Parts: sequence; structure tokens; C-alpha cells
Amino acid sequence: MKGRSVSPTKTEIEHGPSGAVLQTTAPLDNGGDGSGFSPTDLCAASLGACAATIMGLFAAKKGVALEVEFEVRKEMHPAPRRLGKLAIDFRLKTDCDEETFAAIVRAGKACPVRLSFSGDVSVVESYVRL
Repeated sequence: MKGRSVSPTKTEIEHGPSGAVLQTTAPLDNGGDGSGFSPTDLCAASLGACAATIMGLFAAKKGVALEVEFEVRKEMHPAPRRLGKLAIDFRLKTDCDEETFAAIVRAGKACPVRLSFSGDVSVVESYVRL
């Protein structure tokens, strides 16, 4: 990956292997215009995307149909400014048995992004079966 600033409050990041490009912008409460994802938004969203991917891979290996939706709420710690709390709600649509469902949830809780957070970031999560 490589990136560059395109203004004092915006960056552009390119994914080397695919060429995909995304942009970040500073949030309103930190001098930006809030017109897109902030870097900490991407970090928070990465938690949901990573867990959903790990749960999907686990379910696929077990031959279980699974659809995952998630919503992440981010709270910043004021000083020094950093992620303070991520609350994430997962909605899992599957018809697997309870034992397999519990294993899918355990897989999601062990995603690499989640394991990368120190104790300074509180992660509160819920898993609802649809």
C-alpha cells in the first residue's frame, strides 16, 4: 500500500496488488469536512470487516451458509486523541446448530484486527442470530 496527502485534511491510499484507491478525510470535530471516512473510521470498520470475513471463511469450511451484517459505533478518547471504545453489533443469518453458531462467534472474536487492539481500546460486541 502507498498513500499521499491531497490536502491538509485528506489522503489518498492505493492498494498495491489491486490498484484500488480510497480516500480519507479528517472528521468535523478535528478540523475536517467529514465528507468521507476518517482514518479512525477505517480502523473501526476494519474490525467489523475482519470479523465478518473470518466468520465467513470459518462457516464456508464447515459447509454452513452465513450472511453477516454489522454496525460499528466509535467513541474517541479526548486526550491524547485516540480510539477509546468500539461498540459493534453483528447480525448473523444462518440455519446452523447452536454448537456451530457458537464456534462461528468464537472465530469472529479471534479476528486479527480484534487481537491487534491493546487494552486501551474497549471493544463491546453483540452477536444476534437472525
